[in-house]
Amino acid sequence: MQAPASPVLRDLVLVGGGHSHVGVLRMFAMAPEPGLRITLVCTDVDTPYSGMLPGYVAGHYAFDEVHIDLGRLAAFAGARMIRGTVTGIDRAERRVILRDRPALPYDLVSINTGSTPDVLGVPGAEANVVPVKPIGRFDRRWRELLERVRALHGPMTVAVVGGGAGGVELLLAMQYRLCRELEALGRSPGLLRFVLLTAGPTILPTHSAGVRRRFEAVLRDRQVSVHPQAEVVEAAPGRLLLRDGRSVDADEVLWVTHAAGPAWLAGTGLALDARGFVEVGPTLQSVTDPAVFAAGDVAAFTGRPLEKAGVFAVRMAKPLAANLRRVLRGQAPAHWVPQRSWLALISTGDRYAVASRGGIGFAGAWVWRWKDTIDRRFMRRFTEFPAMAAAAPARAGAGHALSLSPEESLQAVSAMAMRCGGCGAKVGATVLSRALSSLRPVARDDVLVGLHSPDDAAVVRIPPGMAAVHTVDFFRAFIDDPYLFGKVAANHALGDVFAMGAEPQSATAIATVPPGIERKVEDLLLQMMTGAVEVLNAAGCALVGGHTGEGQELALGFAINGLIPDTLDGVMRKGGMRPGDALILTKPIGTGTLFAAHAQHAARGRWIDAALASMVVSNQAGARILRAHGVTACTDLTGFGLLGHLVEMTRPSGVDVQLSLGALPLLDGAVECVALGILSSLQPANVRLRRAVRNAEAHVADPRYPLIFDPQTAGGLLASVPAERADACVRALREAGYPATAVIGRVLPMGDALEPITIVA
Repeated sequence: MQAPASPVLRDLVLVGGGHSHVGVLRMFAMAPEPGLRITLVCTDVDTPYSGMLPGYVAGHYAFDEVHIDLGRLAAFAGARMIRGTVTGIDRAERRVILRDRPALPYDLVSINTGSTPDVLGVPGAEANVVPVKPIGRFDRRWRELLERVRALHGPMTVAVVGGGAGGVELLLAMQYRLCRELEALGRSPGLLRFVLLTAGPTILPTHSAGVRRRFEAVLRDRQVSVHPQAEVVEAAPGRLLLRDGRSVDADEVLWVTHAAGPAWLAGTGLALDARGFVEVGPTLQSVTDPAVFAAGDVAAFTGRPLEKAGVFAVRMAKPLAANLRRVLRGQAPAHWVPQRSWLALISTGDRYAVASRGGIGFAGAWVWRWKDTIDRRFMRRFTEFPAMAAAAPARAGAGHALSLSPEESLQAVSAMAMRCGGCGAKVGATVLSRALSSLRPVARDDVLVGLHSPDDAAVVRIPPGMAAVHTVDFFRAFIDDPYLFGKVAANHALGDVFAMGAEPQSATAIATVPPGIERKVEDLLLQMMTGAVEVLNAAGCALVGGHTGEGQELALGFAINGLIPDTLDGVMRKGGMRPGDALILTKPIGTGTLFAAHAQHAARGRWIDAALASMVVSNQAGARILRAHGVTACTDLTGFGLLGHLVEMTRPSGVDVQLSLGALPLLDGAVECVALGILSSLQPANVRLRRAVRNAEAHVADPRYPLIFDPQTAGGLLASVPAERADACVRALREAGYPATAVIGRVLPMGDALEPITIVA
């Protein structure tokens, strides 16, 4: 996480990663607005480009060719990306309400979530059909259908409900792909039957008669059964019931009609149209609230109805970005005039496409190639980022100034001024007390003085027969989501206590936050400490106090106190390995190289998501399971990497270890990042320990070899257990939420060589 060049003065929250918002992110990346913090909130890290979805379904494109990596794009734009579910907007307090995490304050908010099929009004549809939107969720169901067809040995009927361009194009793409899947397996494509249902009298109602005739001919040639005037009123298992009393049998039903806005919009108080879309004027601002913008399918343009087509979402990006800038600067927004007609390139599944614009229509394989060129050029804008020259630190107020109140202007000037040191660098008491007022640390009887009755220091009781375990960890933020960073920091600090076999008792926090406007600093502290306290509470650890000061970068750490019997019964130490023991690792490795790549915009967003998901998994349950299976030695993986911690275990144990590279659990993308030559800044210091490896030269070319030196944050437990109990221990750990747990080596008697570690492939 890079320190902001200027204090945060305004917050722009982008809800949804649709076509308009990806354009906005790129435009702000190319021309940043000093003092503006952009936060992207979305449920998925990969957002599909709708124009290439039929080609993906038909098998012409791979997943990454048709999906925009929002994680990389947000990092390029200097925006925070938050994986979360929006449940509402509090317009009075200007907050975006999220499920299971603190609300996000905004000065401006823009909504670009797309549409969702309105299946709730059709009995049985929610359980028995596959909505095509949101497209991200459709992909999982599509892959499931692919597997079903690959295992097919009897007839199957696939129905598409919706006779617009989207429905026709999707049906033809599916037919092309599924029939070829069966042919490749030596089975007859005749096992599959395809049905298209449309509520109107004809397919493609918004296109010319010539274009309709072309597609009617294609559907006839491919033996697709087309049912006009077929309004579905009920979706029963294996059957669709129509309003006129007819029924259509179908084993799989895809729903490409009746789009509606997200249900949570109804509670915002914003003006919505009959289908639940946000009514916006020509500036793309809500007609109800000028601080709320909307674009793409979720917007209902009041000037004239617009078709729910991707072309409008893409075209809205430029006026949306421009008007967001204008309003943030206190300027009047400009009107956008959408085009009256546009070119639609509709594919037939088999690298052939039809062009349609007004009354004009033409077709051919060359049209598909033309469409392919246009689509790939569009995608390159979001996958191939230009090298950005290092800019001089931007000053708030330089160039076009953001619109601030007089009080906020004074705070901004103060934030940019030379800051005091010593106690003058503390965060203000009022800001701190407001930020922490909503936290609810777990209550413990042995905490005599803590946050419930603040004093100069906390007082905790050591129960009779118990000894105290003390540890401390502290590091700067490496991700832009303060809530998630708080979770990782707390989990990392607790790791040493769990690795010792102790139970955490209390925690004292130490944090630094960049200076800024009071309400922005307050929110940053609230987000970060909420995530941390959730982790501490889950571990039964009471937050009893701490210290918060100003610094150039956001950072957080904890001093943790734990309890263990004073007889040291049950304590887990680094020493204690015995020859014959199995070596177990409970989490995959690779966080160092992945986050180094993330800082260079080189890591895929889903790799970072998976790494963070691993980092927030507590080692508490894992430690208990290891203890129950006779653990002989244990530590948690942190900055010294796998090899460094392994050396710390072998030396006091007086043993050697054979480590299997092939058995190492690795985070997705770790090997790819190493192959790019991207390594953590701590890697060179860790590599000095290669002298502990007996046969390192034989493995230096193996792309997994550098990962044994990779520093870990909130890593797993590295432990030795008796060999006869290893399989049961691994099963128990996997069932308890450590699915990557593996036996990665075995403990050997100490040999004559000075190097204690031997590596095998």
